[in-house]
Formats: sequence, C-alpha cells, structure tokens
Amino acid sequence: MKFIAKAFRELTLSQLYEILRSRSQIFMLEQHIICQDMDRVDYISQHLFLENDGEVIAYLRAFRPEDKPDTVCIGRVFSLEHGQGLGTRLMQQSLDYIKENMTCSLVRLHSQQHAMGFYEKFGFVPVSEPFLEEGILHVEMALNFD
Repeated sequence: MKFIAKAFRELTLSQLYEILRSRSQIFMLEQHIICQDMDRVDYISQHLFLENDGEVIAYLRAFRPEDKPDTVCIGRVFSLEHGQGLGTRLMQQSLDYIKENMTCSLVRLHSQQHAMGFYEKFGFVPVSEPFLEEGILHVEMALNFD
C-alpha cells in the first residue's frame, strides 16, 4: 500500500478510473448520495490517496479556493475498508503533504456530523452550525496551521 499525491493532469487513466469508481461505491452505493460527483473541482485539486495493487482504497482531494488564497479545502474523504485505520493514515499523510506543499494557514472541510470526532483527532474544530448537504447533516470544520 502506498500514499500518492498527484494533480489532476498527473493522474494515469487507471488512477482516475479507480478514484471515480471508489467515490461512486462510497457516495452513491453505500451512502445513497445522488449528486453530480464530477464537479470540475477535480481539475484544480491535489488527489491524495492510498493505493493497493492498483485499487484506490482511501481518498481525498485538496484544493485552494480562488477567493481564499491562504486556505486549502478538503473534500470527498473516504476509505473503502472501515475500521482498519486507513482513514487515519490517509488523513495524517494528507495533512503532512498539505502543510509541506500547499502553503496555507487554514484547512477547511465539511464533515458529516457523525464523523466530527474523526476530524477532531487531527485538531479540526467546528466553525458552523449543522447544515444539510446532499440530504446529510454536515458541519464545517477548520484546522489552523499557524
């Protein structure tokens, strides 16, 4: 199993296929979220993932919003194997990567409300009231690198 960080244009066709396949498996089949997953944010994102024998088994994307140059946003976070520590490994390696390569003082994400404790282990704190996103309660969370 290896950690990979690539911009969209650096992904191989197989990696892109596996990312989209895995995102569909988690968000559409497991969580029943019906939305346009391919939202063009992928083009401006760093794709950070754990790969095992060519399969993307844990994934997130990190991108800098145009209107917030000192902020990196994280989204599409998942692991295919729950309870195996893959999410923790991915998040720690991704935060290290972001800190070293994406020069920002703030990292933000929308956490599903039930997953807040996972992000709090890394220092994220809630910065919003719960809100509905794709029919699921979320909370915006932030982590300061200062």
